[in-house]
Amino acid sequence: MAAGFNGATSMASGPTPSFLAVDWGTTRLRASLVEAGGAVIDRTQSDHGVQSVPAGGFPVAFAEACGPWLRDKPGLPVLMAGMVGSRNGWIEAPYASCPSGPADLATRLLPVPDMSNVSIVPGVDCRAPDGAYDVMRGEETQVIGTGVVDGLVCLPGTHSKWVLVQGGRIIRFVTFITGELYAAMTASFVGRLAAEPADMESGHAAGEKIATLGGGLGRLLFQARTQVLGNNMPGAAVKPFLSSLLVGQEIAGAIDLFGKPSSVHLVAAMPQREVYEAALKARGFSVTTTDPADAVLAGLVQLFNAPRG
Repeated sequence: MAAGFNGATSMASGPTPSFLAVDWGTTRLRASLVEAGGAVIDRTQSDHGVQSVPAGGFPVAFAEACGPWLRDKPGLPVLMAGMVGSRNGWIEAPYASCPSGPADLATRLLPVPDMSNVSIVPGVDCRAPDGAYDVMRGEETQVIGTGVVDGLVCLPGTHSKWVLVQGGRIIRFVTFITGELYAAMTASFVGRLAAEPADMESGHAAGEKIATLGGGLGRLLFQARTQVLGNNMPGAAVKPFLSSLLVGQEIAGAIDLFGKPSSVHLVAAMPQREVYEAALKARGFSVTTTDPADAVLAGLVQLFNAPRG
């Protein structure tokens, strides 16, 4: 049964749903009606992401998206992940600390007041031995959904995460603000010489090369301007140059913190997947990929079925 863009459709008959899986992020709400074994019966999505919901408006936004399902199946369990559990969300779900796996997170699911069938997945925080502190909210569900038992998981984004998984549990992770830096730099004086259409090939090649130089990121970012002034690359290469430079520096930072395993599991959609895959393979990594939407749904299924302490 197809679902409308702005809300679920009524389901008078058909497969029996086990729960409603909701991925409620900053810009979008995605929901899936799921059978016990994890098969999706129906889907819907809405542009009412957390940042666009007014104070006190979460019950209304949720009802607009998923109300028909819940009218058909009153009391159906609902499991939500993402920024809906942040300080700016419906209700703040306290972080679970590393190490955390499916059973740890399932034990700490936070019920929404006055909606006993609705629970929110907690985020995860990490206190590193060197004093750094990191948080994630939503990515923990994606990591679980990858099925990685032992390995390193990379989740590119505005705030990219690199996550060390051992025994199926999140042991440690770090955040790189790669996407945010890219947006800031392309809009800054450093990126002012950028021209369109972008010259992807020469830009990525130049960024890969400069990313290997020493002196720190503050030095290398200025090359986005000076490489053009020195006639070493065209203005059309500036944006892909910055992309490859920042991704290269992110990977170098992750290697510095986690060492260099033979493989990385990448949770990314296009175009980020293509950029990260190329950068990782150029550095000798074997890469396995999972689509973020598939990962979060698989993670919510695991969390729903996980034993509660």
